[in-house]
Amino acid sequence: MNLKCPLFINGQFIETPEKQNIINPSTGKVIAEVSLASLKEVGLALASAREAFDSGPWPQFSLFQRKEFIFKIAQGILDNAANLAQMETQNTGKPIKETTFMDIPSSAKTFEFTADNFISYLADEELNVSDDAKSRLIREPVGVVVLIVPWNYPLLITCWKLASALAAGNTVVLKPSSLTPVTALELAKIIHTVGLPAGVVNVITGSGSAIGEELCVDKRVDMISFTGSNDIGKQILQYSSKNVKKMTMELGGKSASLVFDDVDLDVAVNSSLASIFLNQGQMCTAMSRIFVQEGIYDKFLADFVEKAKRIKLGLADNFETQMGPLINDAQRKKVIAYIEKAKTEGAKLVCGGRIPESVELKNGYFFEPTVLVDVNVHSHIFKEEVFGPVVLINKFSGSDEAVSLANSVDFGLAACIWSKDSSLAQDLAKKVNAGTVWINTYGMFYNQLPYGGFKQSGFGKELGKEGFLEYTRLKNVILDQSSYGKPLVNYWYGF
Repeated sequence: MNLKCPLFINGQFIETPEKQNIINPSTGKVIAEVSLASLKEVGLALASAREAFDSGPWPQFSLFQRKEFIFKIAQGILDNAANLAQMETQNTGKPIKETTFMDIPSSAKTFEFTADNFISYLADEELNVSDDAKSRLIREPVGVVVLIVPWNYPLLITCWKLASALAAGNTVVLKPSSLTPVTALELAKIIHTVGLPAGVVNVITGSGSAIGEELCVDKRVDMISFTGSNDIGKQILQYSSKNVKKMTMELGGKSASLVFDDVDLDVAVNSSLASIFLNQGQMCTAMSRIFVQEGIYDKFLADFVEKAKRIKLGLADNFETQMGPLINDAQRKKVIAYIEKAKTEGAKLVCGGRIPESVELKNGYFFEPTVLVDVNVHSHIFKEEVFGPVVLINKFSGSDEAVSLANSVDFGLAACIWSKDSSLAQDLAKKVNAGTVWINTYGMFYNQLPYGGFKQSGFGKELGKEGFLEYTRLKNVILDQSSYGKPLVNYWYGF
């Protein structure tokens, strides 16, 4: 694979003078050359989206015409599924079985679900507020929406945002991560093929430092939907404060898994492995803190470590690979720095913590699954997001302590509770300060259900009716029904 990836602006594919090589994290080899947007192309994309919303045909389409386009995009993803899976694997380093069976099908299903349901979400609501007045609540598109997507799930998170934004009637400027833009640009080809009007979707690439501020401050932008790190999220908040606009933000996490002593130990261990090592731990919802009730702690830890050591690292395009590389060398160095810092703060390394020595893996950014114990609650690694295959496993005595440990960080994105006592688990779910709580499972995202965090994990939702409505604005139209057509305000001054 050696692709040429132009920008997509106003229905046209545009090459720019400045290019960037995209690297396969498994091999260190170049897989694509991507055009980079300058401030000129940012301006063109914003102008295109603004014109398409204000004067183009898209806002005039019926809901059923819009629905047809959303379905066509879903089918385009399915028709190109094998190619998209290969691209996503080579661009991100995630194993091919994940992209083939999770990322790409889920991306198509997001568009399918949105097409099937958005019309009902947009239904007007009538309220008789008094004998003299009634109200109609109307959901309208926000306008021009900037979608900023991270590198860990480039196509899937794009589709989460884009399906809702389009179905709600908005026009879009999409900026994928400069590390992993390939599948977003391939999606632009699908959008072009299905005949979406020019300017409705624009895809531009470039670093946040080069074009991010311009995207966020521009008055032509009505909304920003961002998924990414807390540091970048704070920058975006600062930029956008110069011209007020609607925002949703899904930021970092330091999620906790609470394992009680009545569980099926094999199920809890196997599931917990996936909860931290899937996608090499590069997940906002990664259960990077696992707290185990003291009665089963030693057995859980022994089984977890033994199985973690058996996870098969390998080239991402091999279907037998269970864990691929990190996204780049900078991310791997960040992970190593966190581990070394944790050790100086008293943590004990019981598994992994090294770059594998395999000749096959030497050119990629691989790192072993890593387990730390005896981690101090005040240490950096206890409180901060590592975004890599690193988990701390500590013990707790009772449920109050477990909840206290789970809630003792600044993040509130997700949590797991493992217990056969359903009543206990449901009660604890109310006490855990996280936007999503899984009971006896992990990572089950459903298009029907909203997803988003609390505290420093951000605000707003993706998916579900609630996530869809983020991409709308609510208008209140009040109709007076006073007798003889004379409202109370008519008499205020009495002329």
